[in-house]
Amino acid sequence: MTADWELPIAGNADVVMVRQRVRSVAVEVGLSLIDQTKVVTAASELARNALVYAGGGLAKIEVVQNGARQGLRITFSDEGPGIPDIEQALTDGWTTGSGLGLGLSGSRRLVDEFDLISAPGKGTTVTVTKWAR
Repeated sequence: MTADWELPIAGNADVVMVRQRVRSVAVEVGLSLIDQTKVVTAASELARNALVYAGGGLAKIEVVQNGARQGLRITFSDEGPGIPDIEQALTDGWTTGSGLGLGLSGSRRLVDEFDLISAPGKGTTVTVTKWAR
């Protein structure tokens, strides 16, 4: 179970594949059903963001260890336009699209660790981690 997976995000079917792989790895690392649902929801939102706002990207799924605890880390990266104001983008209700503006902020609440790196013209990388309890 030490394998990492890299999945391209180029269309809706890829978003579904990311969801499915995240769910199966979440089961493998021992996440509860509630935590599985949380991390799959976050992964779905972030994969969709990469598709909608950047035209696609890459999801890297890893099993991580912290002492006796196992977890799941997912890194979403794209080469899109980037996010000019990260603080604003993480505000509930703020959106540049037609959504509810809960994708990034909602995803951050669903996981244990959340890291976002972005700059205009430089793309975006979001890394999320969920630990088994």
